[in-house]
Amino acid sequence: MNPRILIIYTGGTIGMVQRPDDGSLAPVNFEELSNEIPMLNKFGYKINAITLSPIIDSSNITPELWFKLAETIENNYEVYDGFVVLHGTDTMAYTASALSFMLENLNKPVIFTGSQLPIGTLRTDGKENLLTSIEIAAAVKKGKCIVPEVCIYFNSKLFRGNRSSKIDSAQFRAFESKNYPPLAKAGVEINYSCEYIRKANNDTPLKVNYKLNTNVVILKIFPGIQPLVVESIIDIPDLKGIVLESFGSGNVPEFDWFTQLINKAINKGIIVVNVSQCAGGKVQMGLYHTSKDIQKVGVVSGYDMTSEAAISKIMFLLGQGYTYNKVIKYLNTNIQGEISL
Repeated sequence: MNPRILIIYTGGTIGMVQRPDDGSLAPVNFEELSNEIPMLNKFGYKINAITLSPIIDSSNITPELWFKLAETIENNYEVYDGFVVLHGTDTMAYTASALSFMLENLNKPVIFTGSQLPIGTLRTDGKENLLTSIEIAAAVKKGKCIVPEVCIYFNSKLFRGNRSSKIDSAQFRAFESKNYPPLAKAGVEINYSCEYIRKANNDTPLKVNYKLNTNVVILKIFPGIQPLVVESIIDIPDLKGIVLESFGSGNVPEFDWFTQLINKAINKGIIVVNVSQCAGGKVQMGLYHTSKDIQKVGVVSGYDMTSEAAISKIMFLLGQGYTYNKVIKYLNTNIQGEISL
């Protein structure tokens, strides 16, 4: 049987074509996608498309869109062999990270892609990104899909979704995964690095987790940060989690007031997880004296998680209704390949 692929269009640059009358950009009708990209017919796959309504710029993404995406995949899971999600680049890594936690026991590819130039322009990167994403979503070996993960494909590389970050808004190389190798590289052939790809559990049915707690915040440390700023964040009503973006390998200002305020947050039951502002490397709390104090008061190491993965993971864990200690335990557990321990 020919592979069956579902394209889900959420919005974003990739889905725009230039109107011949006035030159303005308008969304393409993805239900008639083959009219825009005739090469799709050469695959021999059964390719269908769904456009989520309303289509939105990815800067306006909210968890409600994540729920719509997850529901669309769940409702079509038994019908299709793989899914390609077309998404704006600005928040793609957040959505891919969130879906990696929401789609538990996933054993089919969910490939996110987009473009830096609209698909209707001459120099667009969108056509190659889309065509290769479809081919990856359909790829099988010995009767099983090769990449049963939530991934991002961009500019000839396939990355694990919850290991990816947008690193450039002006080049076609928009995404990178500094702390985890690419799962595949596309040249004349698509070469898969199977040793880095998570194995599917084909005996366990898909479980979609729709509960997230968004009472969380990212606190980025910078030279000159004032006590009132940190205290105002900690005093946000019903705040449950803080992703602390620290310097280097997990370092923060070695000021008494800062440690006292972080301790106050933890005493209020707020979970604080420490991730690095650096694109590569990991948090090693206690390596330098400037991280020992917050380690002592109970800040959790985020190791080498991206900020996108950390914020979506803490939303997910808090949404499950776990106890404080259980959330801490799972933050220090590799759930969906998001962390290296």
